[in-house]
Amino acid sequence: MTYETIKVETDADGIALVTIDLPGQSMNVWNEALMKEFRAFVDDFASNDDIKGAVITSGKASGFLAGADLRMLGGASSSSVGSDFENAFGLNEMLRKLETSGQSAKDLSKGTAHAKPVAAAVNGLALGGGLELVLACHYRIVADNPKVQLGVPEVQVGLLPGGGGTQRLPRLAGLQNAAMLATQGKPIDPNTAKAQGIIQEVAPVEELVAKAKEWVKANPKVTQPWDKKGFKFPGGGGAMDPRSAQFFMAANAMGQRETNHNYPAVEAILSCLYEGSIVPFDTAIRIESKYFLKLLSGPVAQNMIRTLFINKQAAEKGSARPANIEKQDIKTVGVLGAGLMGAGITHVSVKGGMDVIVLDRDMESAEKAVAYSKKILDKRVARGKTTQEKADAFLAKIKPTSDYNDLKDVDLIIEAVFEDPDVKADVIKKTEAVIGKDVIFASNTSTLPITGLAKNSDRPDQFIGMHFFSPVERMPLLEIIPGEQTGDKALATALDYNAKIRKTPIVVKDVRGFYTNRVVPPYLNEAMLMVKEGVKPALIDNAGKSLGMPLGPLALTDETKLDLGLMLVRATKKELGDDYKPTGVEDLLETMVEGLGRAGRVSGGGFYEYPEGGKKHIWPGLSEHFPLADEQPTLEEVEERLMYSQLVPAAHCYAEDIVDDPQSADLGAIFGWGFAPWTGGPMSYIDTIGSEAFVRKAESLAQRYGERFNPPAKFRDMAKSNEKLYGKAA
Repeated sequence: MTYETIKVETDADGIALVTIDLPGQSMNVWNEALMKEFRAFVDDFASNDDIKGAVITSGKASGFLAGADLRMLGGASSSSVGSDFENAFGLNEMLRKLETSGQSAKDLSKGTAHAKPVAAAVNGLALGGGLELVLACHYRIVADNPKVQLGVPEVQVGLLPGGGGTQRLPRLAGLQNAAMLATQGKPIDPNTAKAQGIIQEVAPVEELVAKAKEWVKANPKVTQPWDKKGFKFPGGGGAMDPRSAQFFMAANAMGQRETNHNYPAVEAILSCLYEGSIVPFDTAIRIESKYFLKLLSGPVAQNMIRTLFINKQAAEKGSARPANIEKQDIKTVGVLGAGLMGAGITHVSVKGGMDVIVLDRDMESAEKAVAYSKKILDKRVARGKTTQEKADAFLAKIKPTSDYNDLKDVDLIIEAVFEDPDVKADVIKKTEAVIGKDVIFASNTSTLPITGLAKNSDRPDQFIGMHFFSPVERMPLLEIIPGEQTGDKALATALDYNAKIRKTPIVVKDVRGFYTNRVVPPYLNEAMLMVKEGVKPALIDNAGKSLGMPLGPLALTDETKLDLGLMLVRATKKELGDDYKPTGVEDLLETMVEGLGRAGRVSGGGFYEYPEGGKKHIWPGLSEHFPLADEQPTLEEVEERLMYSQLVPAAHCYAEDIVDDPQSADLGAIFGWGFAPWTGGPMSYIDTIGSEAFVRKAESLAQRYGERFNPPAKFRDMAKSNEKLYGKAA
């Protein structure tokens, strides 16, 4: 048979070398074509007496197999549960046939039948369904490279390993190791996998296939450990073993503590481990597929897959890029300003393969960008994650200067000076006097409208906004903001630069605050309003974390600095004049910053105390200035206020075309300020609960707490017909 996704070569000894190599793709994944062809090979392997064994490897240097192509996982419908189950069970069924050669489990356990030997020669990363294929092989040998990743990351998109991962892992590595891998989704390296019993051998990559073939020849009749009579889980398993009983009690409690009951996949994984440990293997994998289908048909997985995989990939591949512009070759970037943001932009630019000329008012200031990168690299060298030679080569790509003439040959300018229109106007004029006439000028600003800044440019069509988030090297989002006169080349260049630094970009409308800074302040303000009302600060932050936010809103306010919040409030008030609408927290900010000197974490403390060597805790003196109310709201009431203080302004941004599609609104929320990933983002969450329910709850909150909760008219119109933002696909 002729295959397109795999190559099968059977040698004189009857050993089939199966090389997975999807045409036109940089990485192997389980897609429909590979599933169909690999199933055909397995059927032939099981029935063809001329094939005595098999070695499975990859034809790509990028890795072995990266799991399933999530784009082919459509939502399951309640009307076709039977056919959906068979589809969900497809990978499990195929891998089971591979490891048994089509023999029955009963015959294998009796010793009256044996399977043909199959070895995996893993020459690169094997994740998700890729690792599950490896686990179904009888012998597993992996390249001796600490950078090779082995893992089951499905939980990160709301799913569980659906190709036997929840059943083979605990039978090889024990319940605890399997639970850690599957519930956290973090990969391990080959030596760790060998130590846990997941693989049998680590060898130089060039020896993998030869060693795998050698093993197959030496072991003509094999049976997986779990198909042998009397098999026991390493470390204990089953309902009656006191070791596993103790493990499951602790694991369930810890899992819910970490997820706040927001991620059903964690509970489902633990259920698979428990139930699978007390039934035969063939029943266990059907249980796994049952839970997989339940997750796949639920809103959490559907929303997470759509936002965190499909839409994220599309954005990062440049879905918003103008098609009529030739790709821009950006080799050297000029960064204006070597402060925290400029130094971070310098670092990610060099990491993206570009040279950087970083300019500041004097050499001492400019060299801070070098020091910033050196501090990061020194830590990596100390931890063995890079060499001193590579670190030195990295730093050599940064040229600090105070002379604008050094910018004359750059391919792109990114300005990151102080957030003041006059300061930015000065550097724009000085820079444009020396750079090439076709060079794009990008301004990193968090609030200032780009059209206004572009008035200082002689080439407004080449002027664009690029809003980075701090710390730049860790925050994944980039807001790209075209001004009124920004041309296609500027937008294309910004997205081409983003492709090099590998952030998730969204294109947003040029208004004050853009998208993220029109949603985050209302959220933080709501928390501060509750402090003024006497709500317990711990209740406020626990409610935020219960929603799935990485930090409580008061802790986040400390991180983003109260003095910055006060400065932005005053700047907005100055700009808007009589049109300024008070938020209600102006006096709190003034009290905290100017009255008490508590401006946030970097200044020593804000809502929290940060003792050296100890855990942060709510500042005890807070209640002296903002007394606690005798009657406290419920956790659910605080959660509602915090959730809708984000949903409503996000909905307004969508209704006002500040973000022109729900995908950008969802990506910006999750990657910009950590909006609860389990929801898929604010627009996905509104779709999940329904526009009618969203409007009804928002209006109820508006009646109780103020007009800030009023939903936009667009969503009221949607509610009348319960229209969805994502249409039928949601």
